[in-house]
Amino acid sequence: MKLAVVALIAAGLAAPGFAQGLAGAGAGAAAGAGPLTTGPVGVVSGPMAAPEASAVNDYPTAARAEYVFACMATNGQTADVLRRCSCSIDVIASILPYDLYVEAETVLAMLQTTGERVEVMRSTPPAKAFVQNLRRAQAEGSVRCF
Repeated sequence: MKLAVVALIAAGLAAPGFAQGLAGAGAGAAAGAGPLTTGPVGVVSGPMAAPEASAVNDYPTAARAEYVFACMATNGQTADVLRRCSCSIDVIASILPYDLYVEAETVLAMLQTTGERVEVMRSTPPAKAFVQNLRRAQAEGSVRCF
């Protein structure tokens, strides 16, 4: 999958209109602000509550764990930070589908290297859009969870 994404970006053949579809992906993401409440089935909602389960279960456990470990390494190794980092990846998963998350992570990994081939990743609008959408989702996770 990662190689296919890189090849499409390098060739300029990313799906037409993908940026427009991504731009609206975070619409209404801040709707969970307010006090914690429970619904008829006891589901907790509010600023620290995870988004709807059906919207966030498409991320593999390993990807979630990797994100939480990196987040905790950055923010501290406490139980509170564990909860906040877990909340953050749940928010990201509610905004950004897993396939787009993988594509953005691939672009970011490519940007860590040097050379002429990496310049394609730095200069093409599709690559920039992948990273911008991930950064927006991460910012929303920080606002809602930290």
